[in-house]
Formats: sequence, structure tokens, C-alpha cells
Amino acid sequence: MAIPITVLDCDLLLYGRGHRTLDRFKLDDVTDEYLMSMYGFPRQFIYYLVELLGASLSRPTQRSRAISPETQILAALGFYTSGSFQTRMGDAIGISQASMSRCVANVTEALVERASQFIHFPADEASMQALKDEFYGLAGMPGVIGVVDCIHVAIKAPNAEDLSYVNRKGLHSLNCLMVCDLRGALMTVETNWPGSLQDYAVLQQSSLCSQFDAGVHKDCWLLGDSSFFLRTWLMTPLHIPETPAEYGYNMAHSATHSVIEKTFRTLCSRFRCLDGSKGALQYSPEKSSHIILACCVLHNISLEHGMDIWSSPMTGPIEQPPEEEYEHMESLDLEADRIRQELTLTHFS
Repeated sequence: MAIPITVLDCDLLLYGRGHRTLDRFKLDDVTDEYLMSMYGFPRQFIYYLVELLGASLSRPTQRSRAISPETQILAALGFYTSGSFQTRMGDAIGISQASMSRCVANVTEALVERASQFIHFPADEASMQALKDEFYGLAGMPGVIGVVDCIHVAIKAPNAEDLSYVNRKGLHSLNCLMVCDLRGALMTVETNWPGSLQDYAVLQQSSLCSQFDAGVHKDCWLLGDSSFFLRTWLMTPLHIPETPAEYGYNMAHSATHSVIEKTFRTLCSRFRCLDGSKGALQYSPEKSSHIILACCVLHNISLEHGMDIWSSPMTGPIEQPPEEEYEHMESLDLEADRIRQELTLTHFS
């Protein structure tokens, strides 16, 4: 006698017919402490995400029994903050690992679609001046509207022949370019660059570089470390400071640039899928890029909701290349060199 076998269709579980959903898990049934420990965010923040992303996650089809937007968001937050599709996480909300993976994909794309809403430079002069004033108040560095740096996020090897994602450590990664303000809010995020590209090459090919070269942001500059070339809009440290003013400039530069290093540590601490402790992201470069960007969007949304990033536990310092690898980075841009010299003499003598 044949035994009937039931096959579960993940698409059926996710999208469904009409408004019937598998509400296996209710936010109101658990404590705030449980939500923070399992998903990394408080109840009201999760409710906000449901309101923000609900329309994108409710896609009516002719199938039945969809997973609710709320459950999809919890599944995605669980992955972002733990870096794992552990059975324990799926069991907590009553879905399989396969369904969790599909939920992560849906929520990731919904967040990426809204990236420009939450990640951008201020559009008005008053806000730009406020950025300058805040950075100046930190260490006395004038004219700064943001600090820029790159961070590598490990990914699985796309294929055996493609070496473009192999970084200097011999690991496959994406080299992600970011700019943040004094609070750690991200104003530019480009997550699609192969790990073999050095930081200065990433910046040179970026849309950020195109914006500043075109003069979109005038009478101000970014701060970058010695892995970048000096530009008229990008101030880097002096390679060999000699005078007290030059030492003062470098000290102020270092204190100001440290903001983005703290931001990177916080991102990797809050979103463990980025820190490599659970292994590389097991996706194609394009999908991995989207996951990184989705985490950056959540990072900025959390700041808008008053979640202070500096209060989060942080991992160790971001490892930097040896200093000798930076020796060739001094710029031949005479105008940029003049601006840095004038800045040094005027403000640090």
C-alpha cells in the first residue's frame, strides 16, 4: 500500500492565497528581553519595520498560507544579528531553514529598495554646516563633513577561476566603501567592490568620488586614512610630520577618523553576519552585497530611533594593513597639498 507523502512548498508558505498567514509567533507573547537577545532589536523597532516593509513583504498570489511580514522580518533580523540559519532560530518562529533563507532574501531586497531613503548626505546648507561644527568640536579639524574608509566582508568563493574577490589575506571578500558622520550614521555605502581592489582604487572608481570631483559638495572635505590619495576634497594624514603644527594636524585627523573605525566595530558587533565569526556569507557577490547594504540601512534606522551605537558591545580593533603598504600613497596633486599645508598652518600652528 502506498503511503502518501506531504511535500511542503516554501513559496506557498511565503506568499500564499488571500490574507491567510502562518502566524506562528506573536510579538506580544514574549518579553522585550527575549526580543533583544534573539533578534537584537526592541519591540517598537520591529513594529516600525513591519509598517515600513509590510507592503513589500505581502505579495498576494493564488497560493495559500503565506508567512506574515512580521515573521519574515524576525527571521531576517535573526540571521543578520546571529549570522546563522540555526535550527534554534527557525524553531523560535516556527519555520524551516529553507523558509528562513527565503525570508532573509525578501527582507533584504525590501531594505535595499529603501537604501536612498536612509543613507544620504544632507541636502541643505544648514545641515552641512552642522556636520562641520560637530566634527570641529571633536578635535578641532575644520571643514569636515564626513570620514571615509573601507571594510572587507568575507564571502564564499564565487568560482574557482574568479580571483577578483581574493583580498591580500588570500580570502574572498567584498571591499565596502563607507562614509559616516560624527554619530556613526552612514551617508554613503558602496558594497559591491571585489576584495582584490585596494582602498584607493575602490574610491577612485566610486560614485562618491564622481560626486566630489564634480563639485557637488563644495568648501568642505572628507577625512581618509593613508590608504587613500590626498585630494582637494579628501584630507589624509601627513606621512612624515616634522613640525608641531604637522603633529597637531595628524593628531586631530586621527581622533576624528576614529569615528568610522568605531562605526565598523559596531556594525560587525550588532550584525554578526558581517564579522566572519560564523564564516563567510554563503551567497553570490551580488546577494552578499545586498545583505551588507541591508544591515547598513538597519544601522541608520536604529540611530533614527535613538538606539545609541556607542552603547553596543564592540569587538576588537579593525585590522589595518602594515604601515609600509601606505608609503606610496602620497599625492602628487599640488592643489590638494597646498590646501593641506594651509589647513595645517592656519589651525594647528
